[in-house]
Amino acid sequence: MIMGLGANIYWWTPEFLEPMKNNFQAIIFDNRDAGRSDNVNEQYQIKDLATDTIKLMDKLNIDKAHILGISMGGMIAQEVALNYPERVNKLVLCSTNCGGAKSVLPSQDVLAQLTQDRGELSQEEIIENTIPLLYTNEFIDKNPEYIERTKEQLMKAPIQPEAYERQIQSLLSFNTERRLKKIEHKTLVIHGKKDILVPLENGQILVDLIPDSKLKYFEKSAHAIFSHEPDEVSNEVLNFLKE
Repeated sequence: MIMGLGANIYWWTPEFLEPMKNNFQAIIFDNRDAGRSDNVNEQYQIKDLATDTIKLMDKLNIDKAHILGISMGGMIAQEVALNYPERVNKLVLCSTNCGGAKSVLPSQDVLAQLTQDRGELSQEEIIENTIPLLYTNEFIDKNPEYIERTKEQLMKAPIQPEAYERQIQSLLSFNTERRLKKIEHKTLVIHGKKDILVPLENGQILVDLIPDSKLKYFEKSAHAIFSHEPDEVSNEVLNFLKE
């Protein structure tokens, strides 16, 4: 299970993680530059993060696994499937896109929030700016205690500004559009219809490009799809992995 931009293992919600752990051996980890993984102080690409994932599997003596990725983690998952197809059982792509000209970008306001210079911001300010990108206003208003707990989780092992910038740069060069037809794994694409960070059209684009794939939209969900409809999402993923 691969997390997204700037995120770490504390971002996985127990509502989603517990059902996965109850049915599978669930491996979660921090990408390089994030959480408790080392800062690398050099630029890299998404395919390098895919190689990191494979090296972790090697270290854990896992020959083959289902691969699930959300957001940037979904991009990493695509590169895992493309570059190491023999290591993948099924593929689950959550709230993500294929990069390049084919993908649909968020609004200019959202892009500005996502890419702003974090060097002069406190961690509290960064989190306050991040929450509206992940959750709908309705969810935030109706779940104040949940949002407060989420803010506490996001304060754990936060990514450094220069490391965040390296991850942003890796996203800018990511593009799997012309290669996705090579993916032979059964693939589930899930996407929230209210996602402003990775617009919902990207889910359909992925399914159009990946041969053996299917798409499931979630009506109430924004980018943090595991929070808005956790039972429905976990059931969809589990049913797909078990079928």
